[in-house]
Amino acid sequence: MAAHETINPNQPLEYQSAEGRNNILGFWIFLSAEFALFATLFASYFVLVDRNADAVRAADLFDLNLVLIMTFLLLTSSFTCGLAIHEMRAGRMNRMFVWIGLTLLLGLGFVGFEIYEFVHYAHEGATLSASAHWSAFFLLLGTHGLHVSIGIGWIVLLVIQMKKRGLTPRTTSKFFIASLYWHFLDVVWIMIFTGVYLLGMEWM
Repeated sequence: MAAHETINPNQPLEYQSAEGRNNILGFWIFLSAEFALFATLFASYFVLVDRNADAVRAADLFDLNLVLIMTFLLLTSSFTCGLAIHEMRAGRMNRMFVWIGLTLLLGLGFVGFEIYEFVHYAHEGATLSASAHWSAFFLLLGTHGLHVSIGIGWIVLLVIQMKKRGLTPRTTSKFFIASLYWHFLDVVWIMIFTGVYLLGMEWM
């Protein structure tokens, strides 16, 4: 923190440096680019959703119970991530790490179920090359799953850094940014759950 900056006890630690505030603002701008990426993938999916050729139908493969489990895991991880931010702002690092650990476990569970889902679909004949619909499906969900995996690795690295350096304006702003990323992925998943799975089970 620069010498001329003073700590405001009424302000969250992650906002107590100009660098932290600028990084958070910059990340909001970055998220707009991520939103544009997923908007493009969603648009492609909905354009190709009826182009299934002779491939297995999505309605015959989609398992609502599995999707609900995945949704529960990811949305719960968003809640535990929020609790980690709360503990971080209170300066309780050990409690924060507990909630971060739960967030990571839930995220890993989500990724594991998604891999299982993809393998199951492939065994049933639904692959990238099966039809335009399935190509768009795997591209959209695979991109989201890759982002979740990146988020898990990112948070692990931040935990290592916070263990070494403690809770500072720099480390807390980094974790706050990672939490924004994680919540963004939850929002994208809600859109996938509604637009891909629920509509797919009803129409296709």
